[in-house]
Amino acid sequence: MSPETKQNISTARTSDTYVDQGLRKHMLNVYNYMTSGLALTGLIAWMTAQSQTMINLIYGTPLQWIVMLAPLGFVFFLSARIHKMSFQSAQITFWLFAALMGLSLASIFLVFTGVSIARVFFITAGTFAAMSIYGYTTKKDLTNFGAFLFMGLIGIIVASIVNIFIGSTALHFAISVIGVLVFVGLTAYDTQHIKRMYVESDETEIAGKKAIIGSLKLYLDFINLFIMLLHLFGNRR
Repeated sequence: MSPETKQNISTARTSDTYVDQGLRKHMLNVYNYMTSGLALTGLIAWMTAQSQTMINLIYGTPLQWIVMLAPLGFVFFLSARIHKMSFQSAQITFWLFAALMGLSLASIFLVFTGVSIARVFFITAGTFAAMSIYGYTTKKDLTNFGAFLFMGLIGIIVASIVNIFIGSTALHFAISVIGVLVFVGLTAYDTQHIKRMYVESDETEIAGKKAIIGSLKLYLDFINLFIMLLHLFGNRR
């Protein structure tokens, strides 16, 4: 083997090691943002549920619709505008979204027992971790599953809206079961997509915004998987 070939191989290995280290750091940032967002959501949800004043202020009044729909607006806004926002603005928007989700999810503490919420949370965490690790480590290209999973997500949304008016228990059960399958798949798909979004040469601000949008995707996967599992296995008060 010629000296030049050895040098090229050594350079390639060094470059691969650098990229792996950079990718690990990027994914760690993604998971840190997601975990912090979930912690903020859970804390605000629990504190809101403990305050009868807040419950009376939000639920049973038109304010509940604002609390329910505002997080969706933040998701669309952050997804569409993050490339034009500063890193600090993107961070603030993400934290506001997580806080509003806490207000929106406070109702689960009124409907389900605390023990079942904790149990389902740990089931969700274990399932999410397993699928996210799979999405990160698998060599299989999950791109083709993306369109299928998106169609499933649209179907869940449409069926949920329809069920608001018909109130079918069977349909509600079917939505929850299909929802679990869809969000389990999306967890692996989104993790792989976030991994592929990483570019070694990204500037610090661009890398930071990529971490935030990646954490938003995984946050939504976790929350929706949690809610679907809670509908299936949660004990109502």
